Amino acid sequence: MTEKTNKEIVMEAIENMTVLELAELVKELEDKFGVTAAAPVAIAAVGGAAAPAEEEEQTEFNVVMTSFGDKKIQAIKVVRAITGLGLKEAKALVESVPCNVKESVSKEEAEEVKAKLEEVGAIVDLK
Repeated sequence: MTEKTNKEIVMEAIENMTVLELAELVKELEDKFGVTAAAPVAIAAVGGAAAPAEEEEQTEFNVVMTSFGDKKIQAIKVVRAITGLGLKEAKALVESVPCNVKESVSKEEAEEVKAKLEEVGAIVDLK
């Protein structure tokens, strides 16, 4: 009968541990030896995906009215002119702030719409 090696004894002990006991053992080993078991895996996984070429410039914007201000009627008129909605629909849109007044428009158009709404006191964000 041959004696078991230290490695075999350790492996047998690990095989008989519960997942919780094994997790505690890993934590203790990390603390004792100042290492992290997951670090090489995390670095390898992040290494390939962490280098985006360049951040693309946003080309489409949503014009979001967050407040219609003190001039609700004027805001409704501007929304009607911008969207072509009827009075009832424009009023409902203005009263449902925050709301998208225009979606997926160019930067220039979004800035024009924002300026028109801000002229009547509305608070507008471009997203």
